[in-house]
Formats: sequence, structure tokens, C-alpha cells
Amino acid sequence: MTNGRTATDARRTTSDIEIAPVYRASDVGEPEPDPGTFPYTRGIYPDMYRGRLWTMRQYAGFASAEETNRRFRLLLERGQTGLSVAFDLPTQLGLDADDPRGEAEVGLVGVSISTLDDMRRLLDGIDLGRATTSMTINAPASILMLMYQIVAEEQGVPAEQIGGTIQNDILKEYCARGTYIFPPRPSMRLVTDTFQYCAERLPSWNTISISGYHIREAGSSAVQEVAFTLGNGIAYVQAALEAGLAVDAFAPRLSFFFNAHSNFLEEVAKFRAARRMWAKIMAERFGAQNPRSQMLRFHTQTAGSSLTAQQPLNNVVRVALQGLSAVLGGTQSLHTNGYDEALSLPTADAATLALRTQQIIAFETGVADTADPLAGSYVVEALTDEIERRAFALIEDIEARGGAVAAIESGYIQEQIADSAYAWEQAVETGERRIVGVNFQRDELTAPVPLHHIDRERVRRQIERTRAYKQDRDAAPVERALEAVRSAANGSDNLLPPMRAALLCGATLGEICNTLRGVWGEYRPSF
Repeated sequence: MTNGRTATDARRTTSDIEIAPVYRASDVGEPEPDPGTFPYTRGIYPDMYRGRLWTMRQYAGFASAEETNRRFRLLLERGQTGLSVAFDLPTQLGLDADDPRGEAEVGLVGVSISTLDDMRRLLDGIDLGRATTSMTINAPASILMLMYQIVAEEQGVPAEQIGGTIQNDILKEYCARGTYIFPPRPSMRLVTDTFQYCAERLPSWNTISISGYHIREAGSSAVQEVAFTLGNGIAYVQAALEAGLAVDAFAPRLSFFFNAHSNFLEEVAKFRAARRMWAKIMAERFGAQNPRSQMLRFHTQTAGSSLTAQQPLNNVVRVALQGLSAVLGGTQSLHTNGYDEALSLPTADAATLALRTQQIIAFETGVADTADPLAGSYVVEALTDEIERRAFALIEDIEARGGAVAAIESGYIQEQIADSAYAWEQAVETGERRIVGVNFQRDELTAPVPLHHIDRERVRRQIERTRAYKQDRDAAPVERALEAVRSAANGSDNLLPPMRAALLCGATLGEICNTLRGVWGEYRPSF
């Protein structure tokens, strides 16, 4: 007996997978093919980070476009290699800054973008021919992408060279996050219209980042994160095929977004299992022939829900280990959270330390020197197999219920996540799961940390600037352009060309979204 435990005490992962005291070769199957080889369990590229490191993409956005632009420039100067934009709640919900429904939230949890001029200010002085930008936006994702495209072209960047990602994953909004606008089925049309538009006009753009991150933040287990994310991915591919797109025309630009949580070995195995599963799904179910259609390319963010307001400096250690698990799992880009994010938006110092954490992993630990460093670990291989088995079983259950959209409309997926979240909280409450500083060693005092504060004057000016933008333009062309959007929404034409024309005429994000609301209505859950 050691510390009150015996060798036979059960240990379980967050997905309730029992961990054996010892793993042996007999616990794992045949060795996986080399990295860069189907089914890509060991990584999508033969040499992984020896050829190119993951993109270090720190998430930022608050108050005004100018203030966020300064944070972007600071992080780029300190070694960040990609941009990641956080939008405020009104923008995410398709509301302009001057809309009374959203004024109280303008600029609080992200940057406010209502107009094409806002996007110009956000990206001022940043070379969009070199930087790639990820935008965490869903219901109005196509509109923000069009704004970005217009600004990049104004810089002289050819359309085929414009690179970046929109999250554009509306299904997880219904089941985990809540920033939806329209009902699921017209929202799926916006997604597939974006696939088609980018296949024809923005070939280097990642048209969707199918997100397990928010599913995990809502309380799912690791297995549920994989199953529900890939289940949503299946729904998007199926919808695109039904819209008449060829699988190998759009699938190479699909990407994914996962959470790196705290159960280190389970997380490494989770990434490996997800990659293998997606390769099988694309090849066997959808008949994708292009290897890039079969590759699961993914961004990772460390787990915001794991950060604690108590003893916040402990979060530095959590973030480092979570980031390391993502790298060992083969991520293509990574955001590491600031240690102060349980208390506020990260300060510049906290964001810099989070970036330095990635740089230390990349340049000082040696883990980037070889592909899939934990391959052959009996426990990692066994966990990879078990996560795959359990996740496929969940996907089969979703398919039996009519697929992801039907399972969301019935509330099934939401219920599964809620049950998992409740079980986790119960385990923390009882002390079965120890969280340092929360239910273990919690009486240790920690000095307060400096916090970031939103400049309310900048927020006020953003609201006034949006009003002035509308007053100063020629209203007649805007009305004609919005009528073209309305006509397309009532028909079957691709919505992105008329939305782009409306932006160029001076229409705002909120006006375009309100036009679509007038045709499709707003979603209200019925369960």
C-alpha cells in the first residue's frame, strides 16, 4: 500500500476508461503505418515538425479593432506565427455595435466588427499575403470571411493566396455553445455555400474548423468530444454532397479544432484516434480519393474550463502540459491560454508567457525532433484503440437517430454532454477528482495577479462610429444590395456573391444577418 492506495485501486480517464497498473505488448494491436501514411494515426506528414513547426496562433480580441490590432502586432513581434481573432458576442450573433439588443456586450469578450471599415482597422499594417488568420465565428462566418477577403485584395493579395480559417461550425453551437442565429437547416446551407464559394474563389482558405473544443468546454468527455465532432463532420460532408459538390473538391479544406485537457495520456491518444477515424470515414464511407481529403488537420487550444481562479499561477503548469499533449498528438496549430483567463481576458504579459510556453516546447524539449514520439507506448496505443472503439460506437448511435442534425434537434447530444458535465462536477465535489487549489491544497494563499480591463471609452466610440458609418453612406445602393441577398435566401443561388456585393456597397454585418432573419427566422430550441 502506498499513500492509502493499493495496486488494485481503479484509476479511470475522463472518459471512464479504466487504466491498468501496467500495459504490455499483448494489450495493443499491430504497429501503425509510418507518419504520412493512411490512416495517419502517427501524423499527417512523414517528418511532422522536423519539416515545419505547428503554427503558434494566440487567440486575441477585445474592445476596438485598433486595440486588438495592437495586441496582434505585439504577439507577432514576439514570435507568434498566425493570427486568431476573438469576436464579441454581438458580432457572433450577427448584431451591429449600435444594436440595442447587444450594446451591453460590445467589446467585452472579443473585438467588435460591424463594418468593412472595422475589418480594415483590425488588419491595418498586417501583411495578409504572409499571415494566416483564424476567426472564431460561426453563424455570420461567411460574412466575416468576405470582409477579410476584400481587405486582403485591397492589399494586393491574389485570391488564391489568401489563407486562413473560419470556424463556420454551426452544429456545435446548437449542442454546446449557443451563439446561433438561424435554424439548423438554413444554417447548413450557409456552410455548404461557403464550401462552394471557396472551392471556386479562395482555394487556400480552410472553409470550416469542425470544433470539438466547445463540446469539451461544455463538459463532454474525451470520447464524446471525438464522437460528436466527427459526427458533425459527417453531417457537413453529407450536406455538401447533397448540394452537388464532389467530395475531393471541398474535403481537402476541411479542418478541425480540439481541446487539450488535463488527462495527459488520454489526450495524446485522443488526437491519434481522431485522425485515424476521420481517415477511415472519408475513405470508406465517402470514397475520398485525394489523400488530403482523408487527413484530419486540426488546431488545438488548451482547456479554458480547466483554468482556476484559485491559485492562478498553477494554470501556467496546466497550460504547459496540455500544450505538450497537443504537440505529442500531432496538432497543426496551437493556442495556449493565459494563466489569468479564469479571471479576465489575458494581459499582454500573460499572453506573452503563453506564447513562450509554446516556444519552449518547440525549441527546448526535443519533442519536435521526431514524428509521433509516444508511438509504441503500450498505454498510449491501448488508449488510442479504446477511444476509437468507444467513439465509433457513439457515432453509430447518432447515425441511428438520423444523424447529427436530427440528434441535435431532438436534444440527444445536449443531454449526453450535460450528463457528462454533471458527473465531472460530482467527482470534483466529492474529491474523487482532485483539482489543485480548488479541492486539494486549497488553503494556500496566492498573491493577486494583475488583470486586463476593457477600455469602456473605446467601446463607446465603436458604437458611435457604427452609427456614423450608417448615416454617412448612400442608403439606396445598400437597400438594393440587401434585396439581392433576400432574393438569394428565398431561392437556391449561392448566398456569398450577393453578400459580398452588399458589403462593398456599405451594408453592415447586422443588416445582412437581419435580412436573413427576415427570410429564415431565428432558432428557438423546442426541447
